[in-house]
Amino acid sequence: MSGPMALEPSGAEQDTLTLRLADAPTLALRFADPHLLAPVLPRHGTRADAVDELAAALADRIAPAVHPYEVAALLESEGLTGTVIREKYGHADLFTLATALYRHVPRTFPEPPRPTDPWRPDHLRCALRGLLFALPGLAYALAGRLLPPDGAVRALVVAGLISWAWNQALGHRAYVRLATGRREAGRTLTKGAPLGAAMAAAAGAALSGSVVTALAVTTQSAYLAAAGVLLVLGRERLLLAILVPVTAGGVSLLWLEPGNVLRAALPLLSLLGAIAAAGWALRATRSAPAAPGTSRPGLWPSLPYGLFGLAAGSLVFLAGRDHPWAVIVLTLSMGPAEWLLYRYRGLSVAALRSTRTLGGFRARSAAILAGCLLLYLGPLTPAALLVDAETATLLLLAATLWISLLLQAFGTAWPPAVVCLTAAAFSGAGMLTGTPPGAAALPLSCGVAVLCLIAVTLRELGRPSAHV
Repeated sequence: MSGPMALEPSGAEQDTLTLRLADAPTLALRFADPHLLAPVLPRHGTRADAVDELAAALADRIAPAVHPYEVAALLESEGLTGTVIREKYGHADLFTLATALYRHVPRTFPEPPRPTDPWRPDHLRCALRGLLFALPGLAYALAGRLLPPDGAVRALVVAGLISWAWNQALGHRAYVRLATGRREAGRTLTKGAPLGAAMAAAAGAALSGSVVTALAVTTQSAYLAAAGVLLVLGRERLLLAILVPVTAGGVSLLWLEPGNVLRAALPLLSLLGAIAAAGWALRATRSAPAAPGTSRPGLWPSLPYGLFGLAAGSLVFLAGRDHPWAVIVLTLSMGPAEWLLYRYRGLSVAALRSTRTLGGFRARSAAILAGCLLLYLGPLTPAALLVDAETATLLLLAATLWISLLLQAFGTAWPPAVVCLTAAAFSGAGMLTGTPPGAAALPLSCGVAVLCLIAVTLRELGRPSAHV
């Protein structure tokens, strides 16, 4: 064709259409669905019974149809021929029978099947990670008596805080790179883990005052760096196997004295295993394909995660000064805490599908937050009583850490970092210097932190867009 075709009749064609008689076939053409106006034979006799039987047999597939044409397609797929339609069902053609069935069966639109929970937690993995956070503490029970009394605790605490802060920031950066590819995450960990271990060991050794303490500080820093690598790369089971010597030695203390040689050798054996396993895991990432055209993320987004690690470590240290077993309880609870983070996300997605208004979703989000907090803090109450720890302090500290981790899981990192740093500074000033409110500074600061963090959570996570 040399030009566009006219979409409206004109000229002589228009006159012809104008003079055309408005007979029944012409009127039928003017309807979008002429088959809805097609005559249906009277419903009586065996043919009507056959139509009823057909409607009953196909009711579950006819009911969701939104147009008779869908029923016609269904009948055609069932293999009904024109002869059968006329002789058995008494209808002129496929479309009249489909129209009769469409009218005969009431409309029902079943709910779509519930999709699988994208945030379904791995129960075994969460429980395993809780153990992996707590089992290294047995190394202190084994080798603690070998350390000199002066300066050892201070050096280990300083090195531990630096390791916590560094590994939190490094872990965030590695997870961001892991979304790009395992090769990129491996490069980040290969460079960052040894550097963090060296910084922590140097800071602790400067305060140690003895070779033995410096060796203990170095061992602690190296293990935390290696364990961080394995956890980021998903090697929890391998790390559990590495901790078997320390676990066996720590449990044996309940019945016998292993001697100074085993007290020193078992932690060193687990350290060497962790370093070797981390090196093997990092080497395995080199075989992964490189992601093309990717740029390295900046360091600034990982900074609040490191600051939170420093604040969390400080708060835990302050809680464990007078109640060391409270730290063990808190560490073991990190497994259930991680499980509840997944459950919160899964329940929030379900609430997003089931609610119809913004206010309704906010109410559901607040209820989910309260329920997760109760599930997390409930078992900690008898645990705190069992180890004779201050129940209020332990619960408020646990709530502070869990809500902070929840906000970080949604990418809100600066508010929990600032709140926890402020709480740690206030608590440290009161407890370490003896100034008012003294020992009450930790529960007081954690209580205020919980209120602030809940307000931030309701504001940030009460928005549907945060869960999309």
